Amino acid sequence: MKPILHSRIIIFCMLLSVFSVSAQDKLTYANPSDVGLDSTYIYHNVDSIMTLGIQNRAFPGAQVLVAKDSKIIFHKAYGFQTYDSVQQVGLNDIYDLASVTKITAALPAIMKLVDEGKLGLDKPFSDYWKPWKHVKNKKDLTLREILAHQAGLQPYIVFLSKVFKKNGEIKKRFVKRKAKRGYTNQAYNGLFIKNRFNRKMYRIANRSKVSAIKKYKYSGLTFLMYPELVKQITGKPFDTYLQETFYKPLGASTMGFLPKTKNFTNSIIPTEVDSLFRKELTRGWVHDENAALLGGISGNAGLFATATDLAKIMQMYMNYGVYDGKRYFSEATVKEFTKIQYPENDNRRGLGFDKPSIGNDTLALKDAYPAPEVSAESFGHSGFTGTFIWADPKEKLVYIFLSNRVNPTRKSRGIYTYNIRSAIQEVFYKAKKE
Repeated sequence: MKPILHSRIIIFCMLLSVFSVSAQDKLTYANPSDVGLDSTYIYHNVDSIMTLGIQNRAFPGAQVLVAKDSKIIFHKAYGFQTYDSVQQVGLNDIYDLASVTKITAALPAIMKLVDEGKLGLDKPFSDYWKPWKHVKNKKDLTLREILAHQAGLQPYIVFLSKVFKKNGEIKKRFVKRKAKRGYTNQAYNGLFIKNRFNRKMYRIANRSKVSAIKKYKYSGLTFLMYPELVKQITGKPFDTYLQETFYKPLGASTMGFLPKTKNFTNSIIPTEVDSLFRKELTRGWVHDENAALLGGISGNAGLFATATDLAKIMQMYMNYGVYDGKRYFSEATVKEFTKIQYPENDNRRGLGFDKPSIGNDTLALKDAYPAPEVSAESFGHSGFTGTFIWADPKEKLVYIFLSNRVNPTRKSRGIYTYNIRSAIQEVFYKAKKE
């Protein structure tokens, strides 16, 4: 064979290889039967569970998206945006993701910086977050312990209490009704937070208690700090870094913070009727009060997205860092973050990612988390507003559940009482054709 022809064949094979990877890892659409699942079984059971949830006021409406073998094989919306039944839920609706933000905003940034050697999992977090350097109960805590919720940090601090007087009035030194110099962080319509209020939040968090007993204790405290940390390391604002590094390349056009400011044609699903701070139905602005006090951009909450955009980032994770032919993280980094870190302490968590309960496959649906059938390699996260995302590399399955269960009030617990999210997830594992 002539050398030139041989070289051309090699180049062609390389291009074909790249194309094949792209074709395999980018989401397309198909029917459940195309991936060996029973369509009738799926639609009957999912419809039944969702009807049960809506009738029992677990949520006014919701949607489910499932991808298997890189194919979206189910995407259906149910119910209405609110209980007045005025506007039906649409497939392109944008949701407040709540704590799902942790693994779709804060975590990809942290993973990238670990991948690049700019953060170390087993170095003291105080090496990067300097205020902890001289705090006795925090100076030796590692990023690994913190991300696995093994550090003993305080679970949550209600910073909203700091902006109210004893008589219930808002302190004008922290919150203004109109934007002005030093008050440009918008929490809601007519609510602008002092730009330096984040420093007060950090000081309180820096002085917070740490448990001497090192066992699993969920804490979102440092997720409030990660945006500032990412900015210090990369030199870019947190939201800008995420857009440039992840969301735009992924084609996740709706994923981001402050959707109210972006003129989306998509409808934004409302959350709670807030009688304390915002004094009305919250729509288009983050539900979580701590994220709101940071101007809506945080690592603990504040991200919004559609189901299809969420599916893209979860598909990328499930492919161990690759989507549409582009690599975002090394395979080793993704596998490290998505594995259980402290099983000997009965801690199911990965690094930032949630994992199935230990021994989950031996449990009944009512006791399991999430569905008993998910593999031990699977991972994801839930959100307070009624969101849930999960990826299973062994089964090549991505599961997205989006709802606004906090409408009209966060006291609504039906989504937990009826175990809606896990029950629907289980359907797709039981739908395999014989």
